[in-house]
Amino acid sequence: MSEQGPNLFDDARDASDLKRAVALLETPSLTARMAALAGAPIEFGMSKLPKFAHRGIQKTVHAALHKAASAALWTVKDVPNKGSSTKTHKLAAAASGVAGGMFGALGLTLELPVTTVIMMRSVADIARSEGFSVSEPWVQAACVEVFAFGGNSKDDDASESGYYASRGVLSELTKNATRELVHLAGHRGAEQVTHAYAKKQGAAWMAKLIDAVATRFGVIITEKTAAQLVPVIGAATAATMNVLFTNHYQDMARGHFIVKRLERKYGAEAVERAYRQVKAGEGALPVLEHGGE
Repeated sequence: MSEQGPNLFDDARDASDLKRAVALLETPSLTARMAALAGAPIEFGMSKLPKFAHRGIQKTVHAALHKAASAALWTVKDVPNKGSSTKTHKLAAAASGVAGGMFGALGLTLELPVTTVIMMRSVADIARSEGFSVSEPWVQAACVEVFAFGGNSKDDDASESGYYASRGVLSELTKNATRELVHLAGHRGAEQVTHAYAKKQGAAWMAKLIDAVATRFGVIITEKTAAQLVPVIGAATAATMNVLFTNHYQDMARGHFIVKRLERKYGAEAVERAYRQVKAGEGALPVLEHGGE
């Protein structure tokens, strides 16, 4: 049994960080903000989007995420606690949006792979700035998970957070990978386990995770494409849309890795309880125990 540790909210930084994470992760949905930028409901663009386009977008999204995971996560320098360069990534995404906006929906196949790599690098950059090693398979998986977070919707309530609902969808994959790693650890040394997991088991599991996330991310990309079909949307607005997109996933990444950092210190269940109480605006907060990694 873990010895009872200090209340998270007795630590000024941890308290502030958790509240910041809740504010970031429970923002209005990205769909609502895209509609506001486009000046028309997403449904307008969706009605103009051919049915075959939906399948094409999903295929493009799957390919883009797989490429981003390999091109971005394996090339970011592994320097934990290094400051993140969020503005640089926003500017790069805006430039990609201008190019894509000039060709309308047809530009998606050219723009999306580039934009997704930019956003994935930014997510990994933020993970690194929160003290995580981006060379670790579970951290890379957490970077991919960020793309499943579309923000809070009007259907979410205090009892079922949009953030934790999204994490729940992906939890079985994470549990299976953890059980697999524990099984390997029982038969091999730590160095061999790390190598086997990263090179063999990790690659197959990561592919499954990317496919699961791509399905959710594809819905958002379809809505983004639909929003850009509104007549007034041009290259400039498309650039702004990409900045909005990048900013959203940077916020999701910051909140996600703040939560992950606190979980290492206090344990996942205790942080989730505190998170839900902060979200609900309750004053009484639980004493969190040190039980994380």
